[in-house]
Amino acid sequence: MIIAASAARARLVGFVCIVASAVSFGVMPIFAKLAYAEGVDLPSLLFLRFALAGLLMAALMQLRRMVWPQGRNLLLLIAMGGLGYFGQSLCYFAALQHASAGLTALLLYLYPAIVTVLSALLARRRLSLLRMLAVAAALLGTALAVGGSLAGSPLGILLGVAAALIYSVYILVGERVTPVVGAMPAATVIMLAAALSFAVIMWSRGAALPVSPVAWAAVGGIVLFSTVVGMITFFAGMARLGAADAATLSTLEPVVTVLLAAIFLGETVGGWQIAGGGIILAAVIVLARSAADPHSLRRET
Repeated sequence: MIIAASAARARLVGFVCIVASAVSFGVMPIFAKLAYAEGVDLPSLLFLRFALAGLLMAALMQLRRMVWPQGRNLLLLIAMGGLGYFGQSLCYFAALQHASAGLTALLLYLYPAIVTVLSALLARRRLSLLRMLAVAAALLGTALAVGGSLAGSPLGILLGVAAALIYSVYILVGERVTPVVGAMPAATVIMLAAALSFAVIMWSRGAALPVSPVAWAAVGGIVLFSTVVGMITFFAGMARLGAADAATLSTLEPVVTVLLAAIFLGETVGGWQIAGGGIILAAVIVLARSAADPHSLRRET
């Protein structure tokens, strides 16, 4: 009884962490639009995001005298940041050149379904019907929430799916490494590795760094909220919930983005987007209720 209660409490904490992560990542497009309006380009923004966040996290690790990952785990984390985050971003933004923003976003958000299926296959886990319905509802809600045109060339579709696959592998590798090294050390190594990859792109194209206070404030928001808080809470939540539930709960991100864009940028929210957000919230509620049941995903014997 005590063990079951402790497991349920851990899952509830994981649920809260992933929701906090989704909110943190969901606000990033708002900060990014402010930075772009002030003349900061994408490669420079991505470099600053990971470099400043990584240095801040490294300083915190030093103050707390935390142990850095070593050996195979260190190499996996470097690959997650230097190849995973970099490759996913490259495919995603390349897809935007060959497909509509709506289709590209929808293809990227295939990753919860991909993670759920791969997690079940690799870990030999039996998925409940309720869990599968939650994933399907989250995917449907995302399709409605992103809205817009769904036009795209075969190359654009291929790149969008590639972004989802790369991010799925990133999450599954993180699920295995994070419980061993800890959320903060894992996030720190990933940030620094990603910064090095984006530095190459930035310097090859020429840096367009922030100049105005507004631009630096936007970058600071991305660094603190959408990177440090977002990544730590995601890895902490995933360590408690597993990759499948963490990925599904992360579909709250577009809902947060749409709401904040309407509030702060004056963007219009249509009826389909409201319906999509409602469906995603319903899926989240289902998973929140299952957070009290640590046996909702059972390993097959």
